[in-house]
Formats: sequence, C-alpha cells, structure tokens
Amino acid sequence: KHVVRDPCFYFDPEKNRYFRLLPGHNNCNPLTREMLETKEQEKKRAKLLVEDEHPNKGIWHFQMVYIKALTVLFIRLVHEVKVSEMKRHKLEVQSSDSNSPNTDNFRLIVADSACEQVFTVNDVSHGGCKYGIMNFRGCRKGSLSVEMCDNLYFTNRKMTSVCWASVTHSDSHVLLCLVGISQTPGCVSLLPASLFSNSNPDQPGMLCSFKISTAWSCAWCLNPQADKTFSTGLSRHVIVTDAVTGRRQTYSTGSDVLTQQFALRAPVLFNGCRSGEIFSIDLRQRGRGRDHSWKTCRFYQDSAVTSVRLLQDENYLLAADMLGKIKLWDVRVKRSVKQYEGHHNEYAYLPLHLSEQEGLLLAVGQDCYTRLWSLRDGHLIRTIPSPHPAGKDSIPNVVFSSQLGGRRGLPGLLMAVQRDLYYYPYNNDYQDWTGPKGQG
Repeated sequence: KHVVRDPCFYFDPEKNRYFRLLPGHNNCNPLTREMLETKEQEKKRAKLLVEDEHPNKGIWHFQMVYIKALTVLFIRLVHEVKVSEMKRHKLEVQSSDSNSPNTDNFRLIVADSACEQVFTVNDVSHGGCKYGIMNFRGCRKGSLSVEMCDNLYFTNRKMTSVCWASVTHSDSHVLLCLVGISQTPGCVSLLPASLFSNSNPDQPGMLCSFKISTAWSCAWCLNPQADKTFSTGLSRHVIVTDAVTGRRQTYSTGSDVLTQQFALRAPVLFNGCRSGEIFSIDLRQRGRGRDHSWKTCRFYQDSAVTSVRLLQDENYLLAADMLGKIKLWDVRVKRSVKQYEGHHNEYAYLPLHLSEQEGLLLAVGQDCYTRLWSLRDGHLIRTIPSPHPAGKDSIPNVVFSSQLGGRRGLPGLLMAVQRDLYYYPYNNDYQDWTGPKGQG
C-alpha cells in the first residue's frame, strides 16, 4: 500500500500519479473521499463476486495442501514399514586364518564413502587395541559377505578418533588420532588402506605421522581449494594441516573440540565443542585473532556436542549433545528448526548416522538402543534393542547404507556389538550367506 503523506492528495496506483483532493461534492473535483471509498468497496465486491463464481479455486488450494500433507505421511509410512521389517542376521567374518576367529570386542567401526570397506578398532585383552579393515560384498542372490583383511596392526595407545582420507584416490587412506603415553607424545597417523592387505598388488602409498598432542576429533577436507588438508580438534584448539607440506594453521577456540566435519562445496570446517558451541571456520580467511572474528557462523546446543553432520545442501546441520538432544539447525539463520526426541546420552561420545537417500537419521544411545527417526518430520520410527545385555563397554557401533558392499550392495544396518557382527536388511529378499569364501 502506498503511504500518502499529504492528506490533500490521493495516489492512484493504476495511473501511477497523484491527484488533488478537495472536500465536498462538486463537478470540478470528481475525486472526493466519499467517491474513493465507494470505489474501493466496489473493487472488493467485484473481487469477491469473481471468487464466488469460481468456488473450486479455494477448494483446489485446500486440495494441494492436503495432498502435500498426505505425501509426507505416505513417505513416513513407507519408511516405517521397511524399518519395522528389518530382521537381525548374524554375520560370519571370513578370514585367511580360519583358526583365528575374532575374540576381541569391537570398539569402533567406520565405513568408507562407498561402504565397501569398514575400518575396525577392537580392544585386546592385554591392553591397547588392534585395527584393520573388513571388506563387504553384496551378492545378486541377496546375501552379504564379510572378509577381514590379512594384516592387523596392534598398538598400546588409545585411539580417540578415525576418519577416511582421500590422498591418491577416494578413501585411499585412514587418518588415526592416537593418545600419547609415557614419554611418547600423541600423534596423528595417515595410513594407506592397502597396508592392511597382503594380496593387494599396489605398493603402500604415503605413510606419515604428525606430532599433534591428544586430539579429540579429526576430519578430512574433500574440497579442491584445500586439497589434501585435514583438521584435528584438540583441547581449546583446532589445527588445520596440509598433509603434503606439513604446514599448519592453529585456531584458539576456548573449549575442547569434540567433533568436526568439512563441508564439500567450500573449504569450511564445522566444529562442535564441550561448551555446547558449534562454529565454522572458512579456511580462505586469513584472520585467526583472539577476538574469534574468524568464526563465520556460531550457535549453541545445551550441552557438550558429541556429533555434527551436514546435510547434502549444506544449509542444514544435525547436532547431538550429552543431554541426549538432537537438533536440526539452519546454519543460514543460526536457528534450530527441528528436534528428534528419544535419544539417550549423559556423558558418552556418540555419533550420528545419516542416510538422506532413505530419509533416515540413526543414533545409538548410552542405553544401548539404536533409534531410527524420519529425517523429514522427526518422527521416531523404531527402537532396536541390543542383541547383548546393556553395559558401558557394550554400546553398539553401527553403519547404515543404501548400498552396503558397494555399487551393487544391499541396503541395511550393520551393527557391531562386543565381538559379534549383525546385519539388519532394509529389504525383504535377504538370504544368509552360506557359500564358501570368495564365492558370490
């Protein structure tokens, strides 16, 4: 609406000009207030008359809103049906040494981007841990086979964080954060995946170690503007390192950085802190002052942040904290837009798992229950109890993928708990693997 500052003038929006108003009715001044009010009333009457002659227009709008709501409900029901039919199958891990079955508890499993390989960390009875890689293969007959790589490595150090790294090709390496012991400082090791298999004809690629004090988290950047760059979250610091040159950038954060993830479209690093703060760092900016002006985006959860996950459009970010709150944030306006109820956590470092293709969000709680939510509307679809009694040392580790085992793989949930491995297929035609090693 046009605001008239002078009460003696009237602006006609159709003619886009002002007309002088004089009081009273006379032939010299056809534009009076009474006439203008009558004109507005007539326009309103004519508009309502047209709408009355086409009543389906309002009904059509209502139908569109109704159809949209039904579509959301239908999508959720499809997910609920498929998730409710997921049945547990125990997987037998094939190994070149059939006399050495797995007798150590799983502590961590992390899948590569194609979900063909899963990096595993197992506790060992005499202290420390062992780590290796499992290969998955989905078969046309609807079965899934698992084979442990030949070489397993042992360390007496505690491993705090792991992520896959793309150095020579996609997921060619694994980045490990190891805690220091005695006189040995903490470090971050970059290991080629081919190192874990004797049958791989390729020579091991770049293998190096970086002296970095105890890191809580790590992340690898896939954006070409920061090629071969990784980040580590430490106590009150973030260190961004070029894996080739060793050049570092250090950011003072004021709180322990427990979780990290790089964006893909830009060299931007998102961080979750013990203080509850979530902030991003744009690596293209030069400033790293104590005023924290280099934090391009910052907002807060209610407790220590244990996991951050960016959605594909990178406008939204999922965050979980140690109060069991899972929120979806719009990073453009720095506001929480959705909350996922039911997660349980008090003090544990528990990651979020996201499958946008299936529209699912997954998280394992400190109570050892695995929960699946509809990503779109936040509805809790299913709660899966652990196959083993709940305990501090038996919290399941999970991987969910629509293609577990690679391009021709199977959709479903992989669960590692204690020394056992389970598979929950996301379809109805799964068959237990009974064939010999290598068949498929």
